[in-house]
Amino acid sequence: MSLYQLVLPVLALLSPSLAINSGSDFIGGINATTATLPYGSFLASISDTYPLSLRFLGVPYATPPLYDLRFRAPVALDTNSSTNQIFNVTTYPEPCVQGTTGSGDAGGAGSEDCLKVNIYTPANVTNMSKLPVLVYIHGVTNCYVYGNPANWPFDHWIQQSPNVVIVSIYYRLDAFGFLSHPSFTSLAADFHSVRSETSLGDLNAGFLDQITALRWIKSYITFFGGDPDKVTINGESAGGSSVELHLVAETSVSEGGEGALFAQAIAQSVYRTPLPTPKQQQPLFEFFASSAGCGTGDLASQMTCLRNASVSALARAQDNSTSSNFTGHYDACHPVVDGTLLTDYPTRLLDQGNFRHVPLIVGATTNETLSGGTNITSALDTYFPSLSNATLSGFLQEYPSSAFPNEDLRFQTATGDAELRCARTIIGSASSKFTNKTFTYRYNTANPTNSDTSLVSHAAENWMMFLGTNTGFNGTTTFTAQNSTEKAFASELIAYWLSFVRSGDPNAFKLSRSPEWSEYSASDRQRIILTQGLDLASDGTAFMSGSTSEVEGKTETGRCEFIASKVGEEQA
Repeated sequence: MSLYQLVLPVLALLSPSLAINSGSDFIGGINATTATLPYGSFLASISDTYPLSLRFLGVPYATPPLYDLRFRAPVALDTNSSTNQIFNVTTYPEPCVQGTTGSGDAGGAGSEDCLKVNIYTPANVTNMSKLPVLVYIHGVTNCYVYGNPANWPFDHWIQQSPNVVIVSIYYRLDAFGFLSHPSFTSLAADFHSVRSETSLGDLNAGFLDQITALRWIKSYITFFGGDPDKVTINGESAGGSSVELHLVAETSVSEGGEGALFAQAIAQSVYRTPLPTPKQQQPLFEFFASSAGCGTGDLASQMTCLRNASVSALARAQDNSTSSNFTGHYDACHPVVDGTLLTDYPTRLLDQGNFRHVPLIVGATTNETLSGGTNITSALDTYFPSLSNATLSGFLQEYPSSAFPNEDLRFQTATGDAELRCARTIIGSASSKFTNKTFTYRYNTANPTNSDTSLVSHAAENWMMFLGTNTGFNGTTTFTAQNSTEKAFASELIAYWLSFVRSGDPNAFKLSRSPEWSEYSASDRQRIILTQGLDLASDGTAFMSGSTSEVEGKTETGRCEFIASKVGEEQA
């Protein structure tokens, strides 16, 4: 009996009052909220606020990565279980175990049994609907360390546009998802069927979770009204980084012979995180193991100890590893270049054309950076630990004081370009060589709850697109009410995004007040500036879009070319 079969009865909630229609894979309609898959049925909820949207919250896509499966690649579900079981998926599940935000808080909330998806569908969908699918990969401002899909709900997206299916993915974070060691395995295409102790650990387990979720979606989204051949992946920050990694990942491994897992991509504020080698991550592994009380003996003994350790002990160890107590260069559990799935740095693979040539939206916010302080070279050295002194000096020449009105803007631009914004130029330029459906943007409206509303900081669009969300500690968030103008701008953004999901073009189903979004190319670097507009009527019925177009400046393009040329040192 598999581990999943052992856990299954605990998860299942048998409801004698709910009839299962064996003649249909999906019971459509507002009063019939059960999706029936070949291996079980899932009971959804419907929101009083958004009655056009159904929510299936916490649908498992892989075996819980517990006990001997900890730190290993995800294992596909055992779908041979009885089909008469009903799973109550009407409330948000616990997120994956959280790491610290770095603001003095302790991580540790969440569960290891977290390999699940939330699925949002129109209330009247059927298994014959074949609606386009948006798959959202959550991100945070601190690499792959924390985040909870419940903080970015999609009920209101479906309410606005009840002609898509939306899926958000939970994946393992921090040390639980990205612990690395040179002796860990880089898995081949059959990783999803691995069921035995084949290795001491597997590299990039959290990223393999995302791939496993996409494979599950490929197999089962039809039962929720979606079309597996019309999947768009989308993510912001670490989620945007994940989208970039899916674009460049080796297809023979990620697809496993099942065909393309997605047909389009939206990458928001791509976190240009360095992808170290497993060898470069080894000092972090040793510090983590020691912090968890597992630092003695050979690697096999250490891994046995780590698999037997409590979640709280591991959570304290991963928090300790991201603090000043660890003095190594690579101080976070990143994805790594494993040589099999991720064969090189994304910037280099993009430049070589070794990526999926699919319709693409990519963009960034106006003022974002992930660094603090005033010293450009110190900040960049912390972010990209392998930069040489010569390259750091080169940055100061590319961003001279004379080019900026003040040093704050100089610091913000130099660090923000390297860490985030130049992904827009790097990915957009590569994409436009192979597809005439490449669109870029600059998001230009501040989060109104920030202390400094003159800056359009990292993740500002999340506040607008997700009901005023501001993430907090341990997977929590605070939703702030939006006024009519903000809601109108949010609807503009959602319309652009879902128009692209439906057609590969953000213009096809945009709001009538919204301007045309021009395509981007190396010869015509047009992009849209997404900006909040004006409320033209006191009753909230008429609005003017604030969005306009601009051309990426030659200075910006040149700086991004300089940054891209340092790929070997940045490892991004």
